[in-house]
Amino acid sequence: MKIVVDENMPYATELFSQFGEVVPLSGRTIQAEDLHDVDALMVRSVTQVNNELLAKANKLAFVGTATIGIDHLDQACLQQRNIEYTNAPGCNAVSVGDYVCSALLVLAEQQSFVLADKKIAVIGVGNTGSQTVSRLTALGAQVMLCDPPRVEKEGLTGFVSLEQALQADIICLHVPLVKTGHNQTKHLLTAELLAGIAPDAILINSGRGDVIDNQALLTLKQAGHAMTLVLDVWENEPTPLLELIPYVAIATPHIAGYSLEGKARGTEMIYQAYAQFLGQEADRSISDILPMPAVSRIDINQSADQTFAKNLVHLVYDVRRDDAIFRKNIMKTGSFDEMRKNYLERREFSSLRLVNESHYAVESLYQLGFAK
Repeated sequence: MKIVVDENMPYATELFSQFGEVVPLSGRTIQAEDLHDVDALMVRSVTQVNNELLAKANKLAFVGTATIGIDHLDQACLQQRNIEYTNAPGCNAVSVGDYVCSALLVLAEQQSFVLADKKIAVIGVGNTGSQTVSRLTALGAQVMLCDPPRVEKEGLTGFVSLEQALQADIICLHVPLVKTGHNQTKHLLTAELLAGIAPDAILINSGRGDVIDNQALLTLKQAGHAMTLVLDVWENEPTPLLELIPYVAIATPHIAGYSLEGKARGTEMIYQAYAQFLGQEADRSISDILPMPAVSRIDINQSADQTFAKNLVHLVYDVRRDDAIFRKNIMKTGSFDEMRKNYLERREFSSLRLVNESHYAVESLYQLGFAK
């Protein structure tokens, strides 16, 4: 059996070699010829799986994407070819929640505010948005939930409209990219809606780049709008609108979900799905493969406040590292993908155990995701 995997998918060889020969390739440049006589294809979001790519896939029976989204998979094409496909919902949700938390604690220090005094809107309350909600709640913020498709489908109450959400002090976008239909999210934030956001607001996008009209956002910023921007995702990746970058407070190359645990979890989820597809037992686990973190334990000697939380969060992951690398390299040709490919190891908050033998008031830290 022959299995092609994205070379940036951690532990793919260790896991999928249970079933046959594993061939790692660059996800961005996989060609139709690469899939001749291949039984399974494991990708990430940079690979467009469509008729063109599958033109010579004479044996392909399974496609797995180690990502939440599936907008890069032509589902009609796969169904027509009778190819089983699966994704990894929620695999990097924890990592994205960590990213948003790290970014907001940077801005809170820079702008001298307390998150508990802010109204924060989370737009898109699925797996990823829910992780952000739990962290913001742990930090004492008043969180507003906005998810019109879920409200429509599930009859949920207590949610706000998009217009209400955009009046919040901090706006976090976690919506998938939907290009057509009633709940289309491409350019969800139009020039008109962007202009209505308060000048002292913070806008964070760690979902999909096309959700914000980037050209309209640039025009607005060039006209002097003072909102603070945190952008991990961009239109036209891997070639973002370079003129927009100087107006962004924290800028990164689509790595919010790139914790070691998050990427490995995605690999493991599609590994388990493939084992089930083959009718075999998945006898390997990332828990047996992940390395020990550099710092795995901290003894707590005070009660938690925002400053203490910030210090712990940034001990595990300080988003300013990725922002600095992005700004240094983004003007180089091919750098967006290169930064993702060579991303420095990053762990989730859960990799750090907090030992609280003196029973200080630190429950909020555990709610942030740190281990007991």
